[in-house]
Amino acid sequence: MSAAQPEAFDAIIVGAGQAGPSLAGRLTGAGRKVALIERHLVGGTCVNTGCMPTKALVASAYAAYLARRGGDYGVMIDGPVRIDMAAVHKRSHQVTLNARHNNERWLEGMEGLTFLRGHARFTAPHVLQVGERMLTAPQIFLNVGGRAVIPDMPGLADISYMTNSGILALDQVPGHLIIIGGSYIGLEFAQMFRRFGAEVTVIERGPRLITREDEDVSQAVREILEAEGISVLTDAADIAFAPHADGAEVTVNGATITGTHVLLAIGRRPNTDDLGIDKAGVALDARGYITVDDGLQSSMPGIWALGDCNGRGAFTHTAYNDFEIVAANLLDGDARKVSDRLMGYALYIDPPLGRVGMSEAEARKAGHDILVSKRPMTRVGRAVEKGETKGFMKVVADAASKRILGAAILGTNGDEAIHGILDMMNADQPVSTLQWAVPIHPTVSELIPTVLGDLKANG
Repeated sequence: MSAAQPEAFDAIIVGAGQAGPSLAGRLTGAGRKVALIERHLVGGTCVNTGCMPTKALVASAYAAYLARRGGDYGVMIDGPVRIDMAAVHKRSHQVTLNARHNNERWLEGMEGLTFLRGHARFTAPHVLQVGERMLTAPQIFLNVGGRAVIPDMPGLADISYMTNSGILALDQVPGHLIIIGGSYIGLEFAQMFRRFGAEVTVIERGPRLITREDEDVSQAVREILEAEGISVLTDAADIAFAPHADGAEVTVNGATITGTHVLLAIGRRPNTDDLGIDKAGVALDARGYITVDDGLQSSMPGIWALGDCNGRGAFTHTAYNDFEIVAANLLDGDARKVSDRLMGYALYIDPPLGRVGMSEAEARKAGHDILVSKRPMTRVGRAVEKGETKGFMKVVADAASKRILGAAILGTNGDEAIHGILDMMNADQPVSTLQWAVPIHPTVSELIPTVLGDLKANG
């Protein structure tokens, strides 16, 4: 085909992350002729450098932690626990390979789909070039994901460093891992590598860890990590780097720390800078995210953005929900809106933090007259039985409507228990609906009705 005669499709999807393949399945199932283009690895961040490999590593780190605590449970293990990091890496990588290959087989066998490998660039609002091929469609869906931010910091270009993707290739335990960034990605790697046996230092520019959370959550997380021997430096200023025979020197607030490895975990940016997006007439915000309306359509009619590149959520589950919204609106005659989405997420340290809705600070800032209740995990029978009582449960509700505004469960199984609250919020039910439920004993969730029954003004 010549550039003047591009191949015509009903829809083109750029990117095979969480949203792209599922959307291809729905569109082809509806009889549409679809092209899906992927320039690198099928499965996107979650499968290749995010959820699946990192949570496999978290599982290995937890196994090491439990093995060291065997005596607490009356289980005797002869000799010190030894980490075979090559085996840990192999297991994690195999989880990724299995998921990626399953997705590839699905796409390659999908009837009605043309699956292309290559880098797509716009040459006009509804025309894309992939290698020598030109494609056009009235509907284009961008699912191009994001990548780690690489900051302009003194000396950084002079040292070797890793991002969240590069660190997954480690098949040996670092002597001293220095992590720049005290948020979700950085803290997960901090704890897992500490449990593998590395010395770990976390450096955070802000006044506390995970600053989007309430101060009590941030402080409790810091105490959990420091109790495992992780050094945490907050209010870090004047961060600079220099090569060292052992790895790198990091200068913080005038003091120097020497590490064998450096991990940058200070944020993400969208992969929108090499799409020829200007030729598509698609507007970006100041950070490079594609601006979208409530149905996830961009400023150019007929072009949608899904997943990390639209700035409306940076999670696997929100990317998948983007697919659900677009598919429902285009194929099912619905009027789904991204603004109706209730945000939930988790921090996968141990114990995990499950979160949904507003924090206490956000609820106050929004002007709500709030009720707050908080109970320690030492009150949870399941946590006591497991010997894992760190953390707490916290619920924030609106005093007038008696609706839950948000919750945090920092504790064993907190990432699962939070869903009982998330479901009540999605169903728009009052506190009493969940308060008078009869949860199973012994579970973590059984304390939730008690917490709700203790909601009080001003905490």
